[in-house]
Amino acid sequence: MCKKAFDKTHCFDFYIVGIGNHSKPIISKEVLLLIQNTSVFSGGKRHYKLVKSILPKKHTWIEISGRMDVVLLKYGEYKLPIMIFASGDPFFYGFGNTLKRYMPEAKIKSFPYFNSIQRLCQKTTIDYSLLRSVSVHGRSWSALDIALIHEEPLIGVLTDNKKTPAAIAARLLKYGFDNYKITVGEELDGENEKINTYDLIECKFLTHQNLNCVLLERKFAKNSFFGIPDAEFISLPNRSNMITKMPIRLSTLNALQLKNAVTFWDIGSCTGSVAIEAKKHFPHLDIIAFEKREECGEIIQKNKEQFSAPGIKVVIDDFFDLNLSEYPTPDVVFIGGHGNRLKEMIHKVYALNPSVRFVTNAVKETTSSTFINELTQLEYSIDSMNIQVNEHNKITIHSAVKK
Repeated sequence: MCKKAFDKTHCFDFYIVGIGNHSKPIISKEVLLLIQNTSVFSGGKRHYKLVKSILPKKHTWIEISGRMDVVLLKYGEYKLPIMIFASGDPFFYGFGNTLKRYMPEAKIKSFPYFNSIQRLCQKTTIDYSLLRSVSVHGRSWSALDIALIHEEPLIGVLTDNKKTPAAIAARLLKYGFDNYKITVGEELDGENEKINTYDLIECKFLTHQNLNCVLLERKFAKNSFFGIPDAEFISLPNRSNMITKMPIRLSTLNALQLKNAVTFWDIGSCTGSVAIEAKKHFPHLDIIAFEKREECGEIIQKNKEQFSAPGIKVVIDDFFDLNLSEYPTPDVVFIGGHGNRLKEMIHKVYALNPSVRFVTNAVKETTSSTFINELTQLEYSIDSMNIQVNEHNKITIHSAVKK
């Protein structure tokens, strides 16, 4: 444990040099000259192995590993410029961004190399003008899910030792993104470089070297619904009508106003139709679907896979028994079911975020009156719209926004 705090006001100078995986690094004359006039260097173990032979005999190396506060304290022991070696482009999911985050006032000069995804595109002669790059390295699947739901034509992925090419292929197959092929670049620029293109099914069962990145190329665009037909959803056995009908669903999405939201809760999700429709239209959303009935867990998961909607967290439990502080605080909540405890539910959610947007679909007059009365008392503005689909009951969509 460090005993002194890091002084963020101290003025530091850093040179960040991006390198490839060549046994003999490709270094410009300008950087070589800087190296000869620098005595303090930093980077990972792999970087040190690659550049050690070109460093001055008398030099100090600060290894970047473990806790960043420890690394920064070591940097603080030196008043001279520090040269940091990084992989590829230091500002492409790289150490340059980390350094700026921790030391926003630091003076930094960057000497980038191709990042790994650019190198893979170059080596496979792929036009990457439409490339969407994402990282799952030490991160969630979220960025990849968003790119896939948007059906990006070319996606570059930075992997790690858990989210491997095989795991990526398996996820794409699970959620119906079988219209992509996968190219894996291993040990790019190194002695063991390998580049291969696979079908997803083949890749799912393969093992690759740890240092790799991936390109996903869309083979064809799939037809997509603007509003998923009700009959396409897997429903509760013998209860096919227990689903928010498509015209109601789309009108509900309009009332939810999710474009600028971050976290959306679908309470009483049942088959997951509203959560799935929301994810398809707004893939950036962090969505949590709450449902009490245990049998709905499998139904929602199957519907997520069928409609290519990964990234929705499903919680199967009684909403009133949950410690809601354990979940991301919602910006918007849709109440699809409340078990005749609507008043209690409203106040339970309101306690978490007094400016949360509420939307519900009411069939019973008691639901409408409770929603309007409680939220009016909480100083919300209420907007209501009536819709009837075919012979089904008339639905009133209520939305409530804090004044």
